[in-house]
Amino acid sequence: MTRKGILGKKVGMTQVFTENGELLPVTVIEASSNVVLQVKTVENDGYEAVQLGYQDVREVLSNKPAKGHAAKANTTPKRFIREIRDVELGDYELGSEVKADIFAAGELVDVTGITKGHGYQGNIKRFGQSRGPETHGSRYHRIPGSMGAIINRVFKGKMLPGRMGNDKVTIQNLEVVRVDTEHNVILIKGNVPGAKNSFVTIKSAVKSLKK
Repeated sequence: MTRKGILGKKVGMTQVFTENGELLPVTVIEASSNVVLQVKTVENDGYEAVQLGYQDVREVLSNKPAKGHAAKANTTPKRFIREIRDVELGDYELGSEVKADIFAAGELVDVTGITKGHGYQGNIKRFGQSRGPETHGSRYHRIPGSMGAIINRVFKGKMLPGRMGNDKVTIQNLEVVRVDTEHNVILIKGNVPGAKNSFVTIKSAVKSLKK
């Protein structure tokens, strides 16, 4: 199964009406200036993939290896670089540009991004646990509770306070509602991982919905 993909930036969310008058919440993803930085083959790299670069970066922020790598594709260093595997290598050429029209309305895609970071949080906010009683001297309000059996250690998987968010997450089988080829914008139904202006990777859905 061949796949296709593109890199983009999450602009934000809005809503659109379908031809049937249905109101859909959509995420706006700006996907311009995708450049093929490298075409990897089995002979040279051991596997097949296409390396895409998105959004130019200032020259002062690029080192010599990054400039040399981009120069092979006759372009400038990029800020966001990812590989897309299981692609049809014949459809990609070194230095060519990949635009939003690679996808069409109605297609299913998988979107990968970094979720919002919430810092250090307690077990109630982090895992949705219930709090203890607030009165009668219980002295048990928002603490984690029992650590389990007394064997001088805490079992793996115990829900405890800690860092929340800032994780790499993929949401599968999201529908492409509309593609604006003039502005290189893709509208995807529902929400995708990440905060505004964060980078995301859009790929063809690896699974198909079973209706």
